[in-house]
Amino acid sequence: MCAERLHDEVALAILAKAPIPGRAKTRLIPALGPEGAARVHAQLLGHTLEVACAALPPERITLWTALDHAHPLFLALAERHGVTLRPQLEGDLGERMHHALAQADGPAMIIGSDCPVLTPALLGTCAEALEDHDAVCLPAEDGGYALLGVRHPDPRIFDDILWGTGSVMAETHQRIAALGWRLACPATVWDVDRPEDLRRWLRSPRP
Repeated sequence: MCAERLHDEVALAILAKAPIPGRAKTRLIPALGPEGAARVHAQLLGHTLEVACAALPPERITLWTALDHAHPLFLALAERHGVTLRPQLEGDLGERMHHALAQADGPAMIIGSDCPVLTPALLGTCAEALEDHDAVCLPAEDGGYALLGVRHPDPRIFDDILWGTGSVMAETHQRIAALGWRLACPATVWDVDRPEDLRRWLRSPRP
């Protein structure tokens, strides 16, 4: 079960695809093949749940599933950690993210499953930032972000974002500024998308 920590009032949504060969971590397929890329995706998702569960209590964590909502990995992770499983909304990434954030009954954060440098302490820092900021982000080195948190969800944050490009964080910053919100960015991180990212992860020291 997930261990209870501070910031129990902040919800965490995790967006994840089922580790289906050929559908998960496709940019790793040229280096690892479909099965290998799917295995890496499963490892990253398991790591993400371990980190989340060291920072927040299970009743505040929802794993939002895609591709195969009843995949054995999802069921095993839910049983092991006591988190909630819910299917992702149909739509683009912004619509799915807003829907997940809007289901929380208070401040909420959302992450994916491929940021191996996310730690319980960093999640705690982000949750803490929502005490005196309207939003919190962890910008990624590739121009996106690995975490977004809000005190109150607003779909305008996700308007006309060019998802999958290097301008996602800059565009999101503009949307947040247009709302007049205070934004905290405690750290810049990186995620595993390409073979070089995988090599970087494998070389990184394990806690």
